[in-house]
Amino acid sequence: MEIWLAEQWMLALTVLAGVVAALLLLLIIVLVAWLRARARARRIAFDRTAAERQRIELELAAAEQNGRLRIIRELHEVAAHALSVIISQADGARYAATADPSAAARSAGVIAESARSTLADLRRVMGLVREGEASTSPQPRLKSTRELFAVMRDSGLEVVFEESGEPFELKQGAELAIYRILQESLANTLSYGGPGTEARVSFTWSNDGLHVKVDDDGLRASARREGLDPNDASVVGYTIDDDLKALTDEPNGRGIREMRSRAELYGGLLTATTVPGVGFSLSVVFPALRFHNGVHGVNLERS
Repeated sequence: MEIWLAEQWMLALTVLAGVVAALLLLLIIVLVAWLRARARARRIAFDRTAAERQRIELELAAAEQNGRLRIIRELHEVAAHALSVIISQADGARYAATADPSAAARSAGVIAESARSTLADLRRVMGLVREGEASTSPQPRLKSTRELFAVMRDSGLEVVFEESGEPFELKQGAELAIYRILQESLANTLSYGGPGTEARVSFTWSNDGLHVKVDDDGLRASARREGLDPNDASVVGYTIDDDLKALTDEPNGRGIREMRSRAELYGGLLTATTVPGVGFSLSVVFPALRFHNGVHGVNLERS
């Protein structure tokens, strides 16, 4: 009897072990599928953001090209009218050449003046054409950040913008550098933090400089999406080692290096740090942006 009971226990344990193994295998499969689906959703969101960003840039480019074509059309009409005047004056001068030489001379003067004016208009047209070929899309300015924030919000980010101090006029190159830094930073926030991440963007203007800051809560956003408490340190995987790593390690990926290079062109200092249990923080300080126009440190002598 005891042997039979032992055999039954062994059989039950074997069945239980098989069930547990099957459940573990099923859990692993589900986890892998979930991770793949999450990664795919992030890629789709990032691709959608990039596509929306490209759409806005193309719309701005089309608007600029339409304006350029309108100017060219107007100059073409002026040139066509001037050519008709030249032809009329040339015909009159030809008939008056023998009967009234002074009238022919006056017509020749009108022809010369009309021809110069027409040539100037045609050169303006060629200048506009070359300008359009050289720059197929307009360079974004700081005022374009509203469109950038709108695109990011549509893609799932919760963008909060704050500005303090008295803004001053910037060189176009400096505006472009700041815009591209914001664009790259928010794209990284969406890629790593995912939809629902809050990105707080702040501009702090001083008398001579500007401080740009982008803080996100990507780690807490991941916990919120899973229905967990984002303030629970154990949920977001926050440990003392994360604090030490945040103090000693500085992110240095391709995007960070590119943003740092853009900042340095205008005397800026960029720092990027992880915020344990919260997300990521990017800070760019331009201490003398009002006077730093990108020429500082550049060899202007001919080589």
